[in-house]
Amino acid sequence: MDFNLPGEDDPRRQAVRAFLAEHPAPTGPQLGDAGYMVPHWPRPWGLGADPIHQLIIDEEFRSAGVRRPPNPIGLGWAGPTLIEAGTEEQQQRWLHGLVSGEDLWCQLFSEPGAGSDLAAISTVAERDGDEWVVNGQKVWTSLAHHARWGILIARTGPSVEAGSDSDGGDSDGGDSKHSGITYFVCPMDAQGCEIRPLIEMTGAHTFNEVFFTDVRLPDAYRVGDVGQGWSLAKITLANERVSLSTGGVLWGQGPHTETLFDEVRAAGGVVDPVMRQRLAQTWIEGEVLRLIRMRTISAVVAGKSPGPEASVRKVLADEHGQAVMELAKDLAGPAGMLTDGGPLGRSVALWHYGYLFARALTVGGGTGEVQRNILGERVLGLPPEPSTS
Repeated sequence: MDFNLPGEDDPRRQAVRAFLAEHPAPTGPQLGDAGYMVPHWPRPWGLGADPIHQLIIDEEFRSAGVRRPPNPIGLGWAGPTLIEAGTEEQQQRWLHGLVSGEDLWCQLFSEPGAGSDLAAISTVAERDGDEWVVNGQKVWTSLAHHARWGILIARTGPSVEAGSDSDGGDSDGGDSKHSGITYFVCPMDAQGCEIRPLIEMTGAHTFNEVFFTDVRLPDAYRVGDVGQGWSLAKITLANERVSLSTGGVLWGQGPHTETLFDEVRAAGGVVDPVMRQRLAQTWIEGEVLRLIRMRTISAVVAGKSPGPEASVRKVLADEHGQAVMELAKDLAGPAGMLTDGGPLGRSVALWHYGYLFARALTVGGGTGEVQRNILGERVLGLPPEPSTS
């Protein structure tokens, strides 16, 4: 692996510094207009930046203490899908507010009866002239209570039975199970759209249930062809953005693995040999993840496909995040029972929140079990699980 960032005189680095000198506290619109919100996107929304360029930008932003406005679903999933499959009119309508961070987005995919098996969705969209009437329910919708727009998949036709010669024009590349699904953009303030909070055991409110009762969407809000929504949903899921900058252990949020070790060093270390061994093992896991990340980036820089590393990293990173949070709690000793108890007596409420939130890491975005099935079947060539039907 050969990976070195360019030095101080690199013109891309100088360009970032010039921008930050002019905008020491840049707003979302300023970042979006400069292409720095999502630099890997094509112009005019980004800079068409390669991985090295992205890392230079992230490094300079970290040094200047600049953080981009959060819009994880908009930038990670909705935007790439609109760039790939949206019309020019749709891109002009939605991407400006998305890139600036002014319009938050959410994802309306999962349902009570369709989580890991998204093809089992039952939310229905029926055509009525130039509109679609949507009825159904979604669940685990992050940020729905803040979002202006949502990406929605709904059933617009029946799935095609295996062996059928007719697909009614709605088949998805011959895959009968995923036919009859269409992809939409939904305004979250639409009449008939009801958002109900799901309070987590952290006490916070990130997730929601969303109910659709005769919600009317213009046909102009349909992305792609009728019945071809599954292929777009795959684009959305494949573009779940993995930041090239170092991320925290809670899905790219803080704290970092290094943060825990900074706390331990500041407290003078630990004496217990078992705890020292756990710290060593956690550090090793963090280094393995860092090297996998660098290996993935190096492959992209060399013009190669990164292969299964990203999927492997997803599985390992989620379990590592849980291990870091559990270790922080154990290092706190009896104080770990308190909501503001941090490792080694250092009071940091984030550790308590992170310990509770970390339970979600191996479930959200595809469970660890599902990820291992994907790796087994697509990477190792193992036979799929036998059907239960």
